[in-house]
Amino acid sequence: MSTNGLHDAGSRLSTAPAPQPATNGAGAQPQRKPGLVPTNNVTTKDGLTVRARIEPSLPVDDVVRQLCLSLKLKDPPAMYALRDENDELVTNDNLKKKIKGKINLKLVSAPAIEAAEIVEKLATRDAKLGLTLTSLRRFIREEQFANEFLQREGLYELIDVINNTHGNTLAYALTAMQNLMELDYGWQSLDDAFILKVVQILSSEQSLINVCRPATAILKKLVEASPASAPGAPTASSSRGPPAPPPGSIFRYGFEVVFEQMRKEKRLLETVVSRLGSADTTMALYSMMLINSLMAHASDTRWDEFIAEMERLNVRKAVIRLMSSHTIEDLTSCILDFQANLIRITFRKKRSVVEPDMEPAHATALRYIWENSKLNEESDDESVLKWRKIGFDTEDITQEFREVGVLGLDCLVVQEQISRPEERRCPIAKASNEVADLLSEHWAIYEPGYSTSTTFQPFFLNFHKSGSSRGDFPRLVALTRSQYSKVALRRENVRLWHEVEHDFLECEYRAVRDRQMQELEMEDDIMSKIPVRNLRAKLYKESFDFVRQQRIHCLMEGAWFRNGLPLATAIPRDSVRRPTRPWRFLRLDNGQKHLHYVDSAEKFPVRKGLEDLPERIDISVISEVATGTCAPFPTINTRDQIDVTPGPTSPTMASPLSFSLLSSSGASLADQIAPDQARWADWTDGLNMLRRDGGHVASPETEVFVQALTEIGLKIKLLDLSGEKVEIPSGLVAGPPPTTSDFFFSDLSYDTQG
Repeated sequence: MSTNGLHDAGSRLSTAPAPQPATNGAGAQPQRKPGLVPTNNVTTKDGLTVRARIEPSLPVDDVVRQLCLSLKLKDPPAMYALRDENDELVTNDNLKKKIKGKINLKLVSAPAIEAAEIVEKLATRDAKLGLTLTSLRRFIREEQFANEFLQREGLYELIDVINNTHGNTLAYALTAMQNLMELDYGWQSLDDAFILKVVQILSSEQSLINVCRPATAILKKLVEASPASAPGAPTASSSRGPPAPPPGSIFRYGFEVVFEQMRKEKRLLETVVSRLGSADTTMALYSMMLINSLMAHASDTRWDEFIAEMERLNVRKAVIRLMSSHTIEDLTSCILDFQANLIRITFRKKRSVVEPDMEPAHATALRYIWENSKLNEESDDESVLKWRKIGFDTEDITQEFREVGVLGLDCLVVQEQISRPEERRCPIAKASNEVADLLSEHWAIYEPGYSTSTTFQPFFLNFHKSGSSRGDFPRLVALTRSQYSKVALRRENVRLWHEVEHDFLECEYRAVRDRQMQELEMEDDIMSKIPVRNLRAKLYKESFDFVRQQRIHCLMEGAWFRNGLPLATAIPRDSVRRPTRPWRFLRLDNGQKHLHYVDSAEKFPVRKGLEDLPERIDISVISEVATGTCAPFPTINTRDQIDVTPGPTSPTMASPLSFSLLSSSGASLADQIAPDQARWADWTDGLNMLRRDGGHVASPETEVFVQALTEIGLKIKLLDLSGEKVEIPSGLVAGPPPTTSDFFFSDLSYDTQG
């Protein structure tokens, strides 16, 4: 009897004639041969169960063929396939794992047969349409089934169902479409009419929660499927338009395409923002993810319109309420992504020049500020006295806002100062710009970080308590900067806001001044100069990029983790597949596209490369790296071939070193527990930095590392300057603009001399 095959070892086929054994095949034997240990139970469509021994080296097609021969099935083997009890298709990639885990298998119809039957049922739409869609949303993730489904025009039947159904049936159909869109092919034919239909579904307040969840995920996927996001697409280009999508590519949509349909339903954004307050955590999560995608992919042509609408809807307050009303562990990654996007928006505003003569919105904002100042414009033969009355040094608005841009214009709030003598009035406009600038520096508005609202009341308090005049403004700037950075904003991310506000407003001027004098004795004022602050910002970005490469290198080296037991959450998990081994080794491939792994009963030396790592996770399907999500198994049996299962005393507390990789549907791709804090920081931050829509830093270790590299680099640069005795100016005055646009790097389409 050959051992390279599949052999029946049960009594239920004992009455059937035994076929002759093959050299590399499967045979059914009425009696168990010595040494042939069954590996799996296989159940047929008719309910017949046989115990079979399957050789792991065989292809799945050969296993199915020999099963059909052994069971004397009349239909050709191509009409059959193997699935496990969770209906996961058995393939050449996972066959070894199924055999090693002694998983019970089912002999079912092949994906081609199932796809043909489902497409036919979608077309007829009988009373069992709901069951058909339930099967479809489960099978559509499988590449073999999806290929057959698409070849039989199943996508058009599914779209027709979406257009003509409602309620739970519509929810099942949208979920099937969402699962199909996890593949990177097959849905490139979705047109504007389909996108508008999804937008209309989301805009309707009557839509059920289970309908809105997949509809939101579909819209998010379409936003992210832009030509610039295609694999191999250049990250920066001098071309004036987006790259053209290759033929047949799904990367042909993006923000512009989706937003054009969103504009037809004015209430869409308002409805999505309102759903951030949903009691359903998953609905809030999906809405937050859609908002993040829109913010991250907003195009230049629609930027102002979209951001203005987001500010009108006050999304930031909605997110703050969300943070206080839901379990933060489920939403941490989305909140950090939102903060990172908010930082990018704030930085763009800071870099945008205030041009009231060319931008109507800037002129409108300045007119509003002036009207609310309740001041009168004065003029004489030489000049006009207007903007200097509210604290600017000159009447050149563009020059006055050169350091803070449109961000400074947004932050400028005029308060009545006219009752004081002119020399005793606080220059409110300059104070606003200075506070916007120092808060930008404090919260690192040049990389993802933390953000909150601004105020410049400390300027008023310090200005009036010290009896200062306009000539003392530079001294007050340094004083207020000291109060912000050293006291009021100390650990502001973990303190209650009213405590932070108290440190702002109830500070004693004398105490602030005494502390500042001590600081000046300890460090030179060179650190507060604008060129040095700009240098720090540049070094911070370089340090962040260096740490990002280091973290990704750790992923490519690989590491051992304990497999975790995911705790119950509101996030829907399709099926929690508990690992059959306590240990897992993970390694990122050189192309940074897949995370390869192997489960083991005990640690062993893993060779370089991927030969020892048969399983893999596609990086592109990881939509979130959630932390603190799983607990260690209560007992671990490290004997070979033993399943790891939780006992009745399973712990309910999540390990602080745990993390989970989640797909866009909320399904868990991996649940791991790191051996120490350093490895947890390396992998959670590395995986976040690797994601296309990620980039935020979740661990204090990484942030401290970046800050330390920044400070070291800054000191080295300053040592070079001090050695050469170079004088660092307090500021740089921009030269006059070019007289024409006739030069290579000009983006202007007109000639000022024309």
